[in-house]
Amino acid sequence: MGRIDYLAMRTDPAMDDLISSDIFELKVAAKRLFDHATQLGGLGSGTTFLKWTASLAAIYLLLLDRTNWRTNMLTSLLVPYVFFSLPSSLFDMLRDDFGKWVAFTAVVLRLFFPRHFPEWLEMPGSLILLLTVAPHFFAHTLRDRWIGVLICLLIGCYLLQQHIRATGGFRNSLTQTHGISNTLGIVLLIVFPVWALVLHFF
Repeated sequence: MGRIDYLAMRTDPAMDDLISSDIFELKVAAKRLFDHATQLGGLGSGTTFLKWTASLAAIYLLLLDRTNWRTNMLTSLLVPYVFFSLPSSLFDMLRDDFGKWVAFTAVVLRLFFPRHFPEWLEMPGSLILLLTVAPHFFAHTLRDRWIGVLICLLIGCYLLQQHIRATGGFRNSLTQTHGISNTLGIVLLIVFPVWALVLHFF
């Protein structure tokens, strides 16, 4: 066998300085962006982001359980979780005429064409119904206060312990292929209410 010669990579000191200065400028720009974002939004912007993330995680888990991976968890609890954690802009849109039309269509399909109404649409349909017909006390009084966040926390903790128990322990919930996505989704359900309650009380 012959000898293999490796080429040494030569670097130009001017090029190194240029790249180093560019990286430094990126760090300064990222720091300024973070500072300005916290000045404009404060900690509330983090709460809004976590609220969106938790709602999307709950919807993801709801659809995931209804389509691909059936679990032994009581996933119907995700419906009130979405109700209490849905961001206000989306909540108001679904309580308006758009949500009423979607709920009306779901009820008509379920009543008159039950064979064509898929089973996986049961929970999303009940969520739309809950959003449109919930009384003002639930839709605004409880939902906009800390009690709604506390309900979300209780639901998230209950679902996490149910999921860990159904997978056979905490280690299995993180090592099984289906368990990882469910575990991460449920952890996201818990992060939002914990953050919101910490900001509310402290």
